[in-house]
Amino acid sequence: MTAWDPDAFRTGVQATLDAFLDEQGRRLEPLGPDASRLVAAARASVSGGKRFRAAFCHWGFRAVRSVEDEAALLRASAALELLHGSALVHDDYMDASDTRRGRPASHKAFEAGHREAAWRGKPEQYGAAAAILLGDLLLSWSDQLLRHCGLDDEPVRHALDFFDTTRSEVIAGQFLDVSVQARGDADVDLAMRVLRYKSAKYSVERPLHVGAALAGADQSVLSSLSQFGLPLGEAFQLRDDLLGVFGDPGATGKPAGDDLTEGKRTVLVALALQHASPRDAELLDASLGQPLSVPEVGQLRAVIEASGAPAEVERRIDVLTEAALRALDAADVTAEARVVLRELAAAATQRVL
Repeated sequence: MTAWDPDAFRTGVQATLDAFLDEQGRRLEPLGPDASRLVAAARASVSGGKRFRAAFCHWGFRAVRSVEDEAALLRASAALELLHGSALVHDDYMDASDTRRGRPASHKAFEAGHREAAWRGKPEQYGAAAAILLGDLLLSWSDQLLRHCGLDDEPVRHALDFFDTTRSEVIAGQFLDVSVQARGDADVDLAMRVLRYKSAKYSVERPLHVGAALAGADQSVLSSLSQFGLPLGEAFQLRDDLLGVFGDPGATGKPAGDDLTEGKRTVLVALALQHASPRDAELLDASLGQPLSVPEVGQLRAVIEASGAPAEVERRIDVLTEAALRALDAADVTAEARVVLRELAAAATQRVL
């Protein structure tokens, strides 16, 4: 048995992020109240969440060896959550999302502040500018927190190579996503490519690599972690795609069918378009990215359900998860890490929010 306590870990990550943002707030204090509002928005954007990326980084390290400096590893792991926060802030603006975790999305919160203060110019433009800058700042801070986490310089440099790759992949994957939406592509293989680079790799595989690199892992261990982490990350995102259409708004913090109103060409949607009747496929395709009432969301859910796409996505989640667990069983990792990574795999792929 392991002493892993996910709740305590999440609390530790939050405390680490809070302390880091306190430090940044003090550094930016000479800029006045505007900078204070920016730091407050940064704090809101990295509050809460499941902390999967930090956890996979932590257990990537412990898959190789035991931890001597828990606080330093916690700072390194928390850097992945700053990267995630940056991606969410930018993603919400690009997708025109109104909410995140049950709160106004960052661009909407800044827009509302502008409107309430009756400032000059367009509130929407101010909200957009502020969100872009906030996301950029979080991206910069993610590098800073990892670089100065307190672990030895050489493994940190090695980990930063993976971190650099992670950021390039997620940004390019995001561009691929918006391009696919703009073209109205409905290809399942292309949707899987978007899923892999926009989310799957940076959610599981790359955090494992960052943690393992910090622990001095060799190439064989890194490769075995890829064989576990990549299919698991894909299963994780496929579960997210299902929740984006069928999730309970009270649990997800997002409106019903949010992925549909945002026009996301997910694997779920691509499969539905491929297998639905011509009439249903035409309705679904024409409705993506449009404002939808609750009854209209229900109608599109019924179309997707009737196509068999949700069942196929569930099947793919099972196949990918099983492949990941087989790879984990064969990997040269510590016994404790093997147990906890199995627990994390279940939490990532069987969640309801």
